[in-house]
Amino acid sequence: MKTIDITFDVYSDTPIGKDPDAYSSTLRTYHKLLWDKSLPNGSRFFLNDKTPRLLHHQSELGEFFLSSDSIGHTYGAGPWTYKKMSHIVSNISQEEKNHFFKVCSTIGAYIIFPSKRINNKPTINGERGLKHEIKDRFDLTLECIRRYYNEEGSPLEECLNRYSQFFNLFESFQGYVDFFLLHDLVLGNCSEIKFWLPFNNFDSSPLPNSIDEYFSYSKNVTDFVLARNQRIQNYEFKR
Repeated sequence: MKTIDITFDVYSDTPIGKDPDAYSSTLRTYHKLLWDKSLPNGSRFFLNDKTPRLLHHQSELGEFFLSSDSIGHTYGAGPWTYKKMSHIVSNISQEEKNHFFKVCSTIGAYIIFPSKRINNKPTINGERGLKHEIKDRFDLTLECIRRYYNEEGSPLEECLNRYSQFFNLFESFQGYVDFFLLHDLVLGNCSEIKFWLPFNNFDSSPLPNSIDEYFSYSKNVTDFVLARNQRIQNYEFKR
């Protein structure tokens, strides 16, 4: 049986200049190993990798095409620049940027979402990058998902509602957190998110606005990814 190396750099088997979400065969294999398992209702979420760059499930539960998505964004610490953050990231040492990017290149910094557009509208992956209240922050995305299950409004409400068939698989926010091993990003009984920066109900920019905020953000993301990696390793050991 294949095992997961939580230190594996998903860029190491990705062609230069390409996105690991689409081009890392190891990342796709790891997703299949992790998420092909029983759902809260006891049904198996069987995944096959016969569709190039995607995972696929089809059963009485529905049909889902799923793609990898990064949840550990460095906003310019890696090979791609992020113009809105360049004035801050340029003041961070290369050693610190390399460490942050390396951690965010491991399996703990990735998840899967439905990849098929509905009514030709953006996917979850696309929408959370487009929304100015989110800017790809996964802690903020997870807050939107928490609100979805609680039937509360959020910047991603319309998009998440389009993918209700997918989220219904997990029955509750607790079920979603349990399935995707996201426990280190929630507090207590999943009633709150452990935000990577102070949260102001989506009313302020999600991007760090100073060097100190960037350091705080990068530390919190790093701590989460490392903790999730350990959780993934423990989960694999127990299977």
